[in-house]
Amino acid sequence: MLEKIKRTIYKVAIYIRLSKEDIDKGYDESESITNQKALLTDYVNKLGCEYELIDTYIDPGYTGTNFNRPDFKRMIKDIELGKVNMVVTKDLSRLGRDYIETGEYIEKWFPENNVRYVSVTDNIDTFATNNGNNDIAPFKSILNDMYSKDLSKKIKTALHTMQKQGKWVGGKTPLGYVKDEKDKNHLVICEEEAEIVKTIFNMAMAGNSVSTIKNYLNNKHIPTLSQSRYNKPTFWENKTIKLILQNKAYIGVTIQNKRSRISYKNRKLRANPETQWQIVENTHELIIDKNVFDRVQKMGILQKYDRNEKKHKFLLDGLLICYECKHKIGVRSRKDGRLDMICNNYRRNSKLNLCTSHGFSYEKLETQIIDYIRNLFAEIDNKKIMSNIKNSKTKYDYKKMLNKIEKEIELINNNIDKMYIDKLNNKLSEEMYERLFEKLKKDEKDKETEYIELKKEAEDCSDNNDEEIEKIVKEFLKFENPTPEIMRVLINRIEIHQDKQVDLVFNFKKLNNVYNKNI
Repeated sequence: MLEKIKRTIYKVAIYIRLSKEDIDKGYDESESITNQKALLTDYVNKLGCEYELIDTYIDPGYTGTNFNRPDFKRMIKDIELGKVNMVVTKDLSRLGRDYIETGEYIEKWFPENNVRYVSVTDNIDTFATNNGNNDIAPFKSILNDMYSKDLSKKIKTALHTMQKQGKWVGGKTPLGYVKDEKDKNHLVICEEEAEIVKTIFNMAMAGNSVSTIKNYLNNKHIPTLSQSRYNKPTFWENKTIKLILQNKAYIGVTIQNKRSRISYKNRKLRANPETQWQIVENTHELIIDKNVFDRVQKMGILQKYDRNEKKHKFLLDGLLICYECKHKIGVRSRKDGRLDMICNNYRRNSKLNLCTSHGFSYEKLETQIIDYIRNLFAEIDNKKIMSNIKNSKTKYDYKKMLNKIEKEIELINNNIDKMYIDKLNNKLSEEMYERLFEKLKKDEKDKETEYIELKKEAEDCSDNNDEEIEKIVKEFLKFENPTPEIMRVLINRIEIHQDKQVDLVFNFKKLNNVYNKNI
């Protein structure tokens, strides 16, 4: 008797996400993930022999408003490789809370890649044609998005309130302090680290320079904050010493809200003006006496200066990079008038053997670079040069970005149409319709404004700078008066090897990797 051959039709991926907000609210991370996994695994096992569980993808501590999650990206890659054709989540919010991107995946990307999506507790199945819950999926995504926005506002308000009270709400604490075990919003002294801070201030008071303090700490193998807390192989640097000497935390002052996220959907940080900083005195125990701290602030070693105000500006300023350690290479004058290059990392940390000097002739390099580019451009059509430079000055792929905004506007309009039909069919209440309609129209207006501004920027970049580019090319080809500004338009970076090899990287790809010589 022939056995019936079991045929796998669906290759299933289980996707699990636990947001940082869930963790902060007191959920047990491992238990929550365990519960999701148990629920979804049981669901897949009951589907039958045509369903095979391929893998489980887990992103713990990741917000739903950002799809840049490691295991989510791994799952998408497996879909593209044909390993997976069905995705299962506990609910729609586990997939994501940004309704535009969530909608893009459910309504476009998954169907285009022949992927079936199932949200178990929402009873959503994109391959079930008679499932009424599929019709309300876009509105659930909008509600999830609104929940994230509302939650973000509440968290921000709560954090600002705590900051005004002088409570510590930051992550990494300054060297010398740790979070109180009884109150995580209060700082207490870590005696071992505090001794390092005291040593730095004492040496400064004794008249030692920042470099002298740095060398002392490195020679004595005194651990940096990254070494002692995270076991990372780092060294003391001048910048670190200065930041410690200027940090008012050591006299009991808590300064917060110096940076903030752009929005609840954009996790990038931006600096806030000082008027928005939250500054509260006497919030924790002092490590440094206030009189000592004030005297150090007036000392010359902390006086600010403009790094860009140099006595001499060189043609290749800012373009020279050390190939070995990736730090900048500076130019210095010798007593005999010659100009040499030197790796800044080596100059600051010469005793630590972190790099070599790269002390080669700058004048010889500049001459070689000028001659090489002049000869190279003499063989290339001027129009092609202009085209390449124009492309190099365009930082963004405007066409791709404009298409993305167009799709987002189209998706918003589709959702509005669906909402209206559902309202007519009494699937959506008048109150809910008005609430969602107001949000969608606002989002549509924002997207249209963004589109107009981006389009104008693209037009300005592509149409209005021809004369400027032509002028740059002509001036360079004449080379009567080459300037650092022209060099920065043409060149991305110049990497100097310790064996004197030079890699010249242009701002336009067609000319890259053609220059590879020794000084």
